[in-house]
Amino acid sequence: MQFEDELARVLPLDIPNRERLIEKSAEHLRRISSANERMNLTRIISPSEAAIKHVYDSVAPWRHFQDAQRVLDAGTGAGFPGIPLAIVLPAIRFTLAESIQKKARFVDSVVESLELANVQVTPHRAEEVIETQGAEVITARAVAPLERILDLFKRALEDRARLLLYKGSDVDLELTTAQRHRMLAEVLCRYDLPDHLGGRSLVEIKANHAGRGPLRKRGVSNPR
Repeated sequence: MQFEDELARVLPLDIPNRERLIEKSAEHLRRISSANERMNLTRIISPSEAAIKHVYDSVAPWRHFQDAQRVLDAGTGAGFPGIPLAIVLPAIRFTLAESIQKKARFVDSVVESLELANVQVTPHRAEEVIETQGAEVITARAVAPLERILDLFKRALEDRARLLLYKGSDVDLELTTAQRHRMLAEVLCRYDLPDHLGGRSLVEIKANHAGRGPLRKRGVSNPR
């Protein structure tokens, strides 16, 4: 499959390391397509949808990651959003956690093939990785409902980690159901996928160390 043309068509022109992203993401998607014949990595197989729903979606909110030093991708699956973000932001250290062993081995082989020196893959659950390595920023895409994620990472949040979560456009309801955790939440940006493939949100969750009240929603913006 030719993924380069679709990536070149949909990726923003001002994204950092764009040509490198197109080249390496095309190889990543080809490897997923090949491996998908023997393991269930993704149901998204067409070049256009893969370029949009995997790569574009992963990197659209890149600006909200650029000040981090270390990012933990919880439940990376086939390598999203961690691998595309690591290509765009090579100065940041990424740890990709995937507890399903065969998926972790696949992602590790991709990282090695793409020569991503700023990426480490670990075949463990993200909450276990945090216990040994800590985390400044934890990100996840389509892993679990917000309520469950807050349960998993409550201790990390109390230790001043931040969650940057990829969510759908209807995230407001999830934020409301999570109010009992008394965390601070901000919808950092909302963005539309190309080709009318849906809306997305990036949500930041932090512990309310100042005790200023329950979970809250604040301003939104386009990531570009």
